[in-house]
Amino acid sequence: MSRLSPSLKALINSPASRPHPLPAPRNIESVYAKIQQSAQANGLSQPSWLALSTATTITMNSPDSLPILYQLATTSAPNPISPPSEAQSIQTAELIRETALKCISFNGIPRTINSLNAFRASLPASITASLSITPTREPNPENITDIHSRGCALWDSIYRPFETRLYDKLAAAHPDLPVHILNMNYGALLADPPSGQKLVGRVLTSLVAVACLRAQTGVAPQLVSHVFGLRKAVEDGSWREDCLEKGEVEWLASEEGCAWVLESVDEIVKAIGGGEASFAAAGREGKL
Repeated sequence: MSRLSPSLKALINSPASRPHPLPAPRNIESVYAKIQQSAQANGLSQPSWLALSTATTITMNSPDSLPILYQLATTSAPNPISPPSEAQSIQTAELIRETALKCISFNGIPRTINSLNAFRASLPASITASLSITPTREPNPENITDIHSRGCALWDSIYRPFETRLYDKLAAAHPDLPVHILNMNYGALLADPPSGQKLVGRVLTSLVAVACLRAQTGVAPQLVSHVFGLRKAVEDGSWREDCLEKGEVEWLASEEGCAWVLESVDEIVKAIGGGEASFAAAGREGKL
């Protein structure tokens, strides 16, 4: 295979194209800590603020910030006398990995690849050796119907009473658009498989969606849908599939809670992107 010419390499890596991930800003730990403290003051557990912060960081394409987030989550326990055990540290790493995976549905694959590779490389060897290596989403003739059913159930939970109308609208744009979204994203990725750890369930998945979409630009209709999707998890009882308590879920779905989620995302975007959202055009001021 022929090599790329120096001029083509230079064009690919042109600064105007923003070819590289964003570095971790100097103040990112204090930003994460502020969100953590605010979450605790509002009675939220670690999975809520950690999933939100992880999804925003991945959307902003700052893999170097993830180890700082992990360090904070595994060293600043609410009870400093009893720091997190190694098992808890492993579970925290798994939650970050699962959140990163689900970000694919909203950000695409490349940023998740960047983040997961860098995150794994940053972990202590004892944690890396204990991470799951068994895939849980491999489709086969025996489970393909179940994957479709899980996708439909999650789709209906998020979009009711407009689930059919939305499906038809997407199909009018392209007949395979809703087929791909429903089966490949909602069924195969966003809905938790029956096997494996269910670390990012129904409510946390909505938090991931809201965080990713908030950190982008130009997707307000989708953001509105997923804010409503978070609220519908309370209404239809699907929040029970998550690891969160009812009071926490109800607060997250409230006016105050939704505002806290959006404002927390904005703080991370401001720190990493200098106030500019992740998918903004070069030189464009972020509208946050």
